[in-house]
Amino acid sequence: MTNENNESEWKKKLNNEQFNVCRLGNTEQPFTGKWLANNEKGIYVCVACGQELFHSENKFDSGTGWPSFSDVLKQGMIETKDDNSYGVHRTEVVCSKCKSHLGHVFDDGPTETGKRYCVNSVSLDFKKK
Repeated sequence: MTNENNESEWKKKLNNEQFNVCRLGNTEQPFTGKWLANNEKGIYVCVACGQELFHSENKFDSGTGWPSFSDVLKQGMIETKDDNSYGVHRTEVVCSKCKSHLGHVFDDGPTETGKRYCVNSVSLDFKKK
């Protein structure tokens, strides 16, 4: 599916929670996502289109309640947009292929990249290696 698909097509592909996060830009409740505590080796992909996004080697526990990553798998797999909702400036992260909302990126990561990609579990699927 591409970004041009209409709402009814996305609703057929995604469950309600996935649709609310990926297509409407909402956020899942912290500490509820199925990938938060996942420590297996593999690749995290966009749940909506399957594009590879993050490697498990870049995942870390930020204590925020959402899976966090220090870097993307490859440049060009995500896009960023300014998000000024809730009276705060943040940088939204979306899948470059289908434009699904993934989460936000912050400049307070603990690794050499200095990045913390804070991502909703519901926007991801996992391919074990």
